[in-house]
Amino acid sequence: MTLQDPILSLYKGAAERHEKARQTLGRGLTLAEKILLTHLDGDGTTLPERRNDYCDLRPDRVAMQDATAQMAILQFMQAGLDQVQVPSTVHCDHLIQAKHDASRDLAEAQNSNAEVYRFLRSSSEKYGIGFWEPGSGIIHQVVLENYAFPGGLMIGTDSHTPNAGGLGMVAIGVGGADAVDVMAGLPWNVKWPGAIAVYLTGELSGWTAAKDVILKVAGELTVKGGTGAIIEYIGPGARSISCTGKATITNMGAEIGATCSVFPFDEAMSKYLESTDRTEIAELAREHADLLQPDPEVEADPASVYDQVLEIDLNTLEPHVVGPHSPDRARPISQLAEEARREGWPLELSAALIGSCTNSSYEDLDRAAAVAGQATGLGIRAATRFLISPGSTQVFRTVERDGQVGTFEKLGGTVLANACGPCIGQWHRTDIDKGASNSIVSSFNRNFPGRNDGNAETLSFLASPEIVTAFAISGRLDFNPLVDRVTDDKGVETLLDVPSGDSLPAAGFVADLSGYVEPPADGSSVQIEVDPASERLKLLEPFLPRQESEYSHMRVLFKAYGKCTTDHISPAGRWLRFRGHLENISENMFLGAVNAFHEVAGLGHDATDDGTSRALHEIAARYRDAGDPWIVVGDENYGEGSSREHAAMSPRLMGCAAVVVRSYARIHETNLKKQGILPLTFDDPADYDRVEELDRVSMDGLDILAPGSEITVVFQHEDGTEDRARCSHTLSESQVKWFWAGAALNTLTDGFDEKA
Repeated sequence: MTLQDPILSLYKGAAERHEKARQTLGRGLTLAEKILLTHLDGDGTTLPERRNDYCDLRPDRVAMQDATAQMAILQFMQAGLDQVQVPSTVHCDHLIQAKHDASRDLAEAQNSNAEVYRFLRSSSEKYGIGFWEPGSGIIHQVVLENYAFPGGLMIGTDSHTPNAGGLGMVAIGVGGADAVDVMAGLPWNVKWPGAIAVYLTGELSGWTAAKDVILKVAGELTVKGGTGAIIEYIGPGARSISCTGKATITNMGAEIGATCSVFPFDEAMSKYLESTDRTEIAELAREHADLLQPDPEVEADPASVYDQVLEIDLNTLEPHVVGPHSPDRARPISQLAEEARREGWPLELSAALIGSCTNSSYEDLDRAAAVAGQATGLGIRAATRFLISPGSTQVFRTVERDGQVGTFEKLGGTVLANACGPCIGQWHRTDIDKGASNSIVSSFNRNFPGRNDGNAETLSFLASPEIVTAFAISGRLDFNPLVDRVTDDKGVETLLDVPSGDSLPAAGFVADLSGYVEPPADGSSVQIEVDPASERLKLLEPFLPRQESEYSHMRVLFKAYGKCTTDHISPAGRWLRFRGHLENISENMFLGAVNAFHEVAGLGHDATDDGTSRALHEIAARYRDAGDPWIVVGDENYGEGSSREHAAMSPRLMGCAAVVVRSYARIHETNLKKQGILPLTFDDPADYDRVEELDRVSMDGLDILAPGSEITVVFQHEDGTEDRARCSHTLSESQVKWFWAGAALNTLTDGFDEKA
């Protein structure tokens, strides 16, 4: 069977389903609806209702990065299956620390992570999973180059999986437990998403890049504006953007909470498929293009079909910069200098970084190199530290051949390994003391406090690679290359030229699959060894089933104030080394969370010890060991950011019974459900303010827990009074079973008998 056979089979079965849906709905279909209907489990005759009904989908593949793959595979091992039932891959990109340069950093990673890499490779070989060795590239770039295809459905254990939407694929970030279900051959249970359209007109020009589209959208929709919806980029302007430019836009849809983002199939995608040696898939997509685009009447009148429509004219779009501390704090670059001075942000940049899974394509690096090349031609070197993270071996080999690498190095840049590096906190930084305020700019996707270097006082700003390169040349945050001049080695002031670059290499990509390990046809003889004394890996023990009696007289561990992302709940950085050892990584639990009841992040008052200040994970363990389940109270968009399920598994291990918030981020809410933690939302957000530190908490309504049922949370205060808060949940029928079983995995492995 060739790679094209399953794609052709998928396309052949799509048209009939689409037509039935049109007749049922009485209207045309969006692109996302077409793709989801094609992958809907069953005959597709019953259409789910947007944002309301749960459905079962059959993804085409699963992708995992090394930090999340460890826990996903440890869970899959509990399923007792010989092989994965859906094509799956593991990509070693997260554990490589940026410290020196590509070669030394890769060598250090291979040595320090040898145990984890052996586990991932051997388990991949045993269970039929494709394995990409460290240094091969960042998961999303490698997927785009090798696996993504128009009209496909993929899930990945990383929040930026939607990168593949640039190639017309519905690609969705999930937790490892979701991946385990699909790898075990089960359908993926998810709520049918809403539909948001971004209608693009005009064409990008000048300094404006694809990155600026998503930065503009983030500013308009905010970090939770896309929650529960798939965002489709349509209109004539969408067809003017390169395939990898589209991927940049869909990648960062994670920053606005979107289920995913996707572009319709067009010639830019065809050209990318052909350039990455997938001409047959390009031809198939051309032949079935009507299946891979919204119906014409939908694009002609998007407001009649989509829940929300945002219009952007690319002709007038200005380069944007977002930050600090949130990817939706957006403004045109022309407004940055004044705001930076007014806010008192450090104007001298301590570092400028380009690359990452969001912006490391050939086009990105070619345009950035054009800016760097003009500067070196004027005798100018970077005025601040300049770091470059290529997205894959293929991209690196190609820009090495075509000269962009040499241009960056001549400017004073350092090319890092083909890995995530500073984007995810894997940055061994020695130039700034912890706690020192400083400003950095990058072309990355996320800029929460401490995200890049572990220093919460680093102000991180996001922009396109070419704008970041211009910042590197000037060394200042208040520099605008559209109007401000640089001074050459002769003292002459010069305006930097508008950057230009090719979307694809004229001489083709330098293909390099040397880092890929194909699994054997039969992996039954492969042995997986986990040292019982290891501090990096530990086999899992199933969580116990839930009992209604647990949900009475619980303690409040803490009340999260303001933004509480998965970076706050389960920080990365140095903790990445423990991603395969649940007990050890749980010592990072809530280290970055701001507690409304304590002046220091990560700390709380121990109610069992006269209010002694302790780390929240220590208090949690003491409550658990004393037989006291506990809850967390959260603010808006609780759990935004990374898909890391450790942010749910650690609380579960440490005794968390429920999380009650004003609102959730999608992936984290699902991860809580998967691990048997009850996720509730205040019906009245003001009830959040009534929660006190020493409350004892009980819940009414668990005896009739069912889809759409209501739970009343009773907060019994220390003075004897109480407040009752009505709360809702989004548990489906199958998710209620997960809860009572103690975790979704228990229903898979034990044939859990539904609670009567």
